[in-house]
Amino acid sequence: MSKTAVAIVRYEKPVESVRKAVELCRGLDRMPAKARVFIKPNIVFWTRKVTFPKWGVITTSRMVEDIVILLKERGIDDIIIGEGIVGQIKDKETPAHAFESLGYNLLNKRYGVKSINVFEREFREVDLGNGDTLRFNADILDSDFVVDIPVLKTHAQTVVTLGIKNLKGMIDINSRKKCHNADPEKNLNYWVAKLADLMPPVLTLLDGIYTTERGPSFDGRVRRSNIVVASADVLSADMVGAKILGYAPSEVPHLVHAAKNRNRSCDLSDVEVVGEKMEEVASRHKYTFPYSQDDSLPLPMEKMGIKGLSYHKYDLTLCTYCSGMNGVVLAAIAFAWKGEPWDDVEVLTGKSMQPTLGKKKTILFGKCMYQLHKNNPDIREMIAIKGCPPEPKSIIKAFHQAGIEINPAIIENADTAPGFFMTRYEGKPEFEEAHFTVT
Repeated sequence: MSKTAVAIVRYEKPVESVRKAVELCRGLDRMPAKARVFIKPNIVFWTRKVTFPKWGVITTSRMVEDIVILLKERGIDDIIIGEGIVGQIKDKETPAHAFESLGYNLLNKRYGVKSINVFEREFREVDLGNGDTLRFNADILDSDFVVDIPVLKTHAQTVVTLGIKNLKGMIDINSRKKCHNADPEKNLNYWVAKLADLMPPVLTLLDGIYTTERGPSFDGRVRRSNIVVASADVLSADMVGAKILGYAPSEVPHLVHAAKNRNRSCDLSDVEVVGEKMEEVASRHKYTFPYSQDDSLPLPMEKMGIKGLSYHKYDLTLCTYCSGMNGVVLAAIAFAWKGEPWDDVEVLTGKSMQPTLGKKKTILFGKCMYQLHKNNPDIREMIAIKGCPPEPKSIIKAFHQAGIEINPAIIENADTAPGFFMTRYEGKPEFEEAHFTVT
């Protein structure tokens, strides 16, 4: 049986490093002449409020321009860059600002590349088999070829987020929420595994110029790694990417599902790695945020001595729209701690957490938690945050009602929080803003 090629290349020179990776894996061989090509980068987050550490969070503009140049060399004129940025459903200005800041508008002027915010475009229901349906962006479905360019990083829920997971940005909001359901069998990993199944031919480029542990966002830890992984088979690229991040594919549930769906093995026996050796570029990247032994409080908060609060560890059902506020709320709680125990409060998130008998106050964070427990007799004092996603004023009111005097400014100015993480990288020349511009 022939093996699927996956190329690993050191990123050393613009265009040429990506060219080498693509040629080694024969990544453009299935692209038709005069193809309509859809490029899917990863813009997991954007804000107009502050500069934030994009390294290891967002696909580098350098990598995007490199592949555009290779496509143009092959006579491709119909190229779309498309993304659905988290949290920007009705906000058209923030995605437009992202595309301008990342140089995509200059790519339009230079190469004729179009950029689209998928939330402004048509979505189409796709039958994924077994009675499973999701609604995908029509532009990617109607393309002849896809170039999938995620960042090489771990993910706090799915262990890694690579080529297959990156396609989650192509489904609509209700589909994204559907992926984070409370079904123990058809869970997030089950749904993510199906995202690439009915795509046009895909070239996957894992952008490892920067890599991130405890991703997918700016609160992870970033490294300069200078790695490109490329393959014409997205599952093979992802399995090799997982190994580079320190995880056997069998340790990544959605890759196990995807391999089973495709009658593939997870042991890389049907994959041929070309270029650099995996073991020479691999480096263990942690994926989960540390919590107390009973998962009732983030470990840094336990070390602070916080008492009278249980803020249970996130699970797979916590969707993107609540998790976006989760870290900000935890930061606000940490700042509110003055050394006096709080009044036996617990916070429940996601779609499946259950209240603890005897707790005095239970905060139900988000619409899903409220709907699940609004009539639960085991809750002594219910404090509901009903929004989807929760409104800042509702969050502030709920925690104040529970006796936790979080600073309203932290919640109301959540978009500025990423700026605090910039201090980790100040003065370190290996973290280059130039990788996120087109000149």
